[in-house]
Amino acid sequence: MSDQTTLNQAAQVISTIGADQRADTALRFFFERHRYIRPEAKRVISHAVFSYYRWLQWLDPKASPQKRVEHATSLHARFAADPKTIKPEALAALAVPGWLAAEATFPLDSLRQLQRDPALWLRARPASAAKLAAALGNCEHSDRAPDALRFTGRGDLFRTEAFKSGDFEIQDLASQLVGHACAPQPGQTWWDACAGEGGKTLHLADLMANKGLVWATDRHDKRLETLKRRFARAKLFNYRTALWDGSAKLPTKTKFDGILVDAPCSGVGTWQRNPQARWTATPNDVSELAVTQRALLDHVAGSLKPGGRLVYAVCTVTAAETSAVADAFTAAHPEFAPADVLTSSATPPSPQLLLWPHELNANGMFIAAWTRKK
Repeated sequence: MSDQTTLNQAAQVISTIGADQRADTALRFFFERHRYIRPEAKRVISHAVFSYYRWLQWLDPKASPQKRVEHATSLHARFAADPKTIKPEALAALAVPGWLAAEATFPLDSLRQLQRDPALWLRARPASAAKLAAALGNCEHSDRAPDALRFTGRGDLFRTEAFKSGDFEIQDLASQLVGHACAPQPGQTWWDACAGEGGKTLHLADLMANKGLVWATDRHDKRLETLKRRFARAKLFNYRTALWDGSAKLPTKTKFDGILVDAPCSGVGTWQRNPQARWTATPNDVSELAVTQRALLDHVAGSLKPGGRLVYAVCTVTAAETSAVADAFTAAHPEFAPADVLTSSATPPSPQLLLWPHELNANGMFIAAWTRKK
């Protein structure tokens, strides 16, 4: 990339990014202030910003911001053409922060995956993936989830009639697998305890064929308002929302057939999509979040019916937030029995499943499941 204007704009965006702001948020604010920038130029600027953080440790800190951006995009293009041009030793030392070695050992294939542009995954409404693929074009089916499509086109999906009609959601493949791990049935009552803006809640509601009830709770009211708008667009109505801060004071006395705890986490599994987070996350974040995750599981455990299903999911791969949390919960709750997460040829039966980014061409994800003994 040699366009000086684009280099200047990417450098300007980077100058506004701090530890408390995501790169995609900074880009959105920048484009809102510069509405004259055309869609193709927006893509180039966004790509440059994300490349900068993906290759940050290779860049000369003494060089100008524009030179660093240019170097990053050059490295990215060279790697995309031939990943072997970057030695494995360099990837292990520079692609992720040094503290991560004590928490997770990234396979070489996943280190390489972190340096690639992320895939864009869609979740079609149940049994409509083929129809959606034909309508949108540039879609590839996945053998890991029946409604998952990888979109390879360049059009603005939010402007399509299919999106406006609620025919699909933009949802990472790993997140879709969480919904299938829950395996809710029509007519059941489920609780998405950390619902956020409702991506997984929508999937649960769809899998339940708009029958039964899904409780969606979060500590932030604005997220739940976004969830409501998404449900309206999807024409799904089998849900109820409530604020919950994750404490022992529960939002309802309802007993559930299933509970999903998609807990807040360090987000290491999303570092391909959000490379800036590699340089803002800390070991303290991991240890503090592990405490929160254990508490969330403990607090919701009593709300599950006998025979009900509890699913724990985090988009990270650190030992402290994944197997350590799941094992501690199993040890502390003899009334729960570990249960198979997913059953398919690609995911053999296991009560704990760690999915690496290179295995899915998607986010890294950990999923564990239990049933409450009758």
